Amino acid sequence: MKIIVVGATGTIGKAVAKLLATEHEVVKVAFRSGDHRVDMSSKESIEKMFREVGPFDAMACAAGVAHFGPLAELSDEDFQTGLSGKLMGQVNLVRVGMNYINDNGSFTLTSGILSHQPMPGSTSISMINAGLEGFVRAAALELPRNLRINVVSPPWVKETLEALGMDPSGGMPAQQVAQAYWSSIHGTRSGVVINARDFS
Repeated sequence: MKIIVVGATGTIGKAVAKLLATEHEVVKVAFRSGDHRVDMSSKESIEKMFREVGPFDAMACAAGVAHFGPLAELSDEDFQTGLSGKLMGQVNLVRVGMNYINDNGSFTLTSGILSHQPMPGSTSISMINAGLEGFVRAAALELPRNLRINVVSPPWVKETLEALGMDPSGGMPAQQVAQAYWSSIHGTRSGVVINARDFS
């Protein structure tokens, strides 16, 4: 299969691309580097990326920026960053990608544990993650041509915790999280929130 990995230079995306490349042609896409570049907050940039890549069989997105911080201190711009990037960015990858994906193809998006297990400071991210999960459940009912869509909900990733100087013991290694994306792409399910913890 020809598989697009958006966010291929990030911690999770890099692991997903590496795993998929063992059997498939992987097109690496990121904001600043990769085979192609994309600004997820720009629908025009997304359209340009898909035109350049051409027909494909699956897309996995492990990208999207959202702000973490106290509710009383989050600005309109802080909320909009996540809405434009992580939420509508992934929604538009599907909306535009539908015009380029082959029959029986699949989309795999990324939400996160904070939609179900919020914590102080996660208001914006929890909202966006929950929105993505709702979008995937509903979009699965309308996709044509036997297309599928799922969303992976990763826990805290070990490598990310290490990079933040936090205790990594409660984190899940990125290579294990990548298995959830593999399952989404190679399986038959659609409209499902896939808990990456099931692959630990």
